[in-house]
Amino acid sequence: MEQQSSAPVQTLASGLAMDAVTLRVGDLENMSDYYERALALQPINERSVGPEVHRVLGRGTTPMIRLIHTPDLPDLNPRDAGLFHTAFLFDDAASLAATVYRAAQDPRSRFAGSADHLVSEAFYFTDPEGNGIELYIDRPRDQWTFVNGKLRMDNVYLDPNAYLQTHLDEKILESVELQSGRVGHVHLQVGDLKQARDFYVNAVGFDPTVEDFPGALFAAAGGYHHHVAMNTWNSRGAGPRASRLGLGNVGITLPTRDDLDRVAARLRELRVHFADTGNTIVTQDPWDTEITLALPGRSTAELLNL
Repeated sequence: MEQQSSAPVQTLASGLAMDAVTLRVGDLENMSDYYERALALQPINERSVGPEVHRVLGRGTTPMIRLIHTPDLPDLNPRDAGLFHTAFLFDDAASLAATVYRAAQDPRSRFAGSADHLVSEAFYFTDPEGNGIELYIDRPRDQWTFVNGKLRMDNVYLDPNAYLQTHLDEKILESVELQSGRVGHVHLQVGDLKQARDFYVNAVGFDPTVEDFPGALFAAAGGYHHHVAMNTWNSRGAGPRASRLGLGNVGITLPTRDDLDRVAARLRELRVHFADTGNTIVTQDPWDTEITLALPGRSTAELLNL
């Protein structure tokens, strides 16, 4: 893949949304049960594709995670490029608190911390097969701060017990699976930040939002704090991923075919290989992480066929 950092950038549409993240898993029933019990996601659809079983879970009709049963693959390597975490976004503090409480109560969860990022409030867990999870809500945009025109984010301690005491609502907890949720952003491990910027900013078209955070790059569309993040904290120097459990695909929805055409033009100009099916563009970042950009309205059946 040949890329030039000086390529003209035409940014992605403000109506962009993140789609369900795909994980390749070794124990489908345990992982599906974990996401159902710990995160209150409900099975939406499933099908067999050859020897693989694909299962989609989410809140309501919104897909949030797609699990592919591939038990013959080796376990994920935390030093590889791939997934740092999938970030599930909720509408309000009560919905977040109820989901955090559910996750904390499941003995298969590993709590990995919490933080006030100034633009959001977040709690972190690791699932039974080592995939990172963020559960978060956004602060209103009029509360975000900028220094010299640049968005400010930070890691300020957020007391999980105090948060639950303040925001946990028994009625919401009893029906947490009925509260809306979606994928808000995806945080990736990469081998090199310049290569990551060349791909996700210059080729795909995200706007960089925070570039001065040590070892990380944050990027978004439409003025959001970030739809994608890339870091080298565990994976500096990593090359393309071997076939392993863990991240299988990052899904992104764009509003119109014109938006897909602009992505295709940038990828073509930078000689990045991609496949165009008419409704989707599928490509790979420099570490062979698969990225699917699609038009709105994909059914779960189409998602299962990815």
